[in-house]
Order: sequence, then structure tokens, then C-alpha cells
Amino acid sequence: MVSAIASQGGDYFCVRGILKKASLNNMMCSVFGRKYDLGSTNSETEELRRLVDEGYDLLGKLNWSDHLPWLANLDLQRIRFRCSNLVPKVNQFVNRVIQEHREDQTGQRRNDFVDVLLSLHGPDKLSHHDMIAVLWEMIFRGTDTVAVLIEWILARMVLHRDIQSKVHDELDQVVGRSRPLMEADIQSMVYLPAVVKEVLRLHPPGPLLSWARLAITDTNVDGYDVPAGTTAMVNMWAITRDPQVWANPLRFLPERFLCKDATADVEFSVSGSDLKLAPFGSGRRTCPGKALGLATVSFWVGVLLHEFEWVQCDHEPVDLSEVLRLSCEMSNPLTIKVNPRRR
Repeated sequence: MVSAIASQGGDYFCVRGILKKASLNNMMCSVFGRKYDLGSTNSETEELRRLVDEGYDLLGKLNWSDHLPWLANLDLQRIRFRCSNLVPKVNQFVNRVIQEHREDQTGQRRNDFVDVLLSLHGPDKLSHHDMIAVLWEMIFRGTDTVAVLIEWILARMVLHRDIQSKVHDELDQVVGRSRPLMEADIQSMVYLPAVVKEVLRLHPPGPLLSWARLAITDTNVDGYDVPAGTTAMVNMWAITRDPQVWANPLRFLPERFLCKDATADVEFSVSGSDLKLAPFGSGRRTCPGKALGLATVSFWVGVLLHEFEWVQCDHEPVDLSEVLRLSCEMSNPLTIKVNPRRR
């Protein structure tokens, strides 16, 4: 990813494509044991990219049949038709990877997620169909959310040059410029995690989906009757902009997540323990990939800021407008240029 960005040669470029391709390849390496060169085109990654894009497009559409039952049998938006075409393609792709792992006679395990699932025995063993569902969920939910969040972080760094300078100063203090950033270095940093948390507050990648709950019986919530079968969603986007919950909620201020009390033994967590900010949900239904996703984002952002200074495009200012599909991404892709910091 660093090489792909450095190859832009100081020209303005759209960073979204690089981030999405890097995120997809990272998930393929972790889940399927595949590793590809970002600079080359591979038929397998392109196929998976098309499947993921189609799935995101379908889930992000307003399906009128969900709201007007008398339209359900008409499929006017062809959503059911597209889903019926997508599902067998997904099953075929994932099934091919599983079969390759099962038939691998080299004796050298890849130690990827497929190997982990295939090693399960007894009551923990998954059926073949369940295994396909789990693997697809890992790829589908873990790809675009990482890229979307990193693009928001870079946009904020470009807009708030003073905050970008503070992250650079911390990186220079912890790591220096004579060596690359390592994952272990993130544990010694304070300001960078605060920046990530503040972007998660203002721009949660999945502001509704992380909190979806299905009522299995008729119930009453705060005086409102909720019939069985109702899907309820907590609007985390609205909570993080509520002045009764957050001081100056629209101001980008990473310092709000810095521990002001030296005697405090617990810092602010975004893993669901504090419901003011729970971008991954909370409770038993919290996102299972939250630790991996947060670690990946923190490390990648650290590397990108350690290697480069990020500069706003002169003729195309940063636009913070949002578009809500499956995830809440920037309406207009971020166009920027970089200056190398570390030779």
C-alpha cells in the first residue's frame, strides 16, 4: 500500500481505490491465505471485488417491497433477481477456496481462517454451509468498513493540519524516522488512538447496522409497542452528535479521548462498554471483528502518517458530505497528494 501511494509521484490522486484494494487483499490473506501484489491485476481479487460491491449495493438500496407488502411479488427493483444471482456466485467462490484447502497435500498449513474452521471437531465443527456463511461474512463486513474509516481519518488529517502535525510529532518521538513503524509501537502511542476514536465518533462506518436487533416477541420499549418481527436500530450517528451527550459534538477534537486524570486506570473504550460511543455494537451481539478491525486501522493509519505528509488538493477541497449505503462513506472520494517524510 505504501509503495502504491509513493508511486503517485507527488501528483494528486484518489486514495479510495488504493485503500479498498489493500483492505480486500488484507482480508483475503487473513481469511483465505491469499496474498497478491497491489500493483498487479488478479482475476480472483477482481471477481471477489465484484461480489462484494454487488452485495453492498443490494443491502444499501431502499427496497420498497419491505415497506409496501403488496409490491412484494412484483420485484420491481429486481432486488430479488439480483440476490438470486449473487448467492450461487458467492457459494461457488468460497466453496472453491475451501476445497483447495481440503485437497492441499503439501502438509504446510497456511494458518489462515479457513484452516482454523477446518480444524474444528466435535460440537464446535461447522457444517459446510455454515462455514461458507462465516467466511463470506468475514470478507464482506471486514473489507469496506476498514477502507471507509481510513478515508475519513485521512480527510480529517488533511483538514486539520495542526492535528496531523501532533500525530507526526508523536510518531517521531516513539519511532523516529530511521525505521518503519511496527505494530508493537502503537501500544506506546496515545494521540493516534485518540484521533481514531474521534473519527469513529463523528463518522462511524456502520451507524445503524451495528445495533440492529430483531424483536422475537411482542414487547414494549419506553412506552412504545414493538410487535414481534420488528427490526430495531439504534442511531449511533445521532447519539454522537447529541449536545446532551457530547460537549461541542460537531468539533473535531481528539483531546476529548485523552485521559486527563493521571490516577484513572481505565481509558475511554469504543468496544461497547460506554454506550455514548459504541461503533461496533454492544453486548453479546457485538461485532466479532472489532479487535481485528481496530488494530488494522490504527496500524495502517500510523504507517501512512509516518511515511507521508497528507496535503489537500488545491482545486478539489475536502468535502465531508456523507452518503449512507451499507456503510457511511464520503459522498465524494478523497483526492489528495502526499509528501514523503521518511526516506
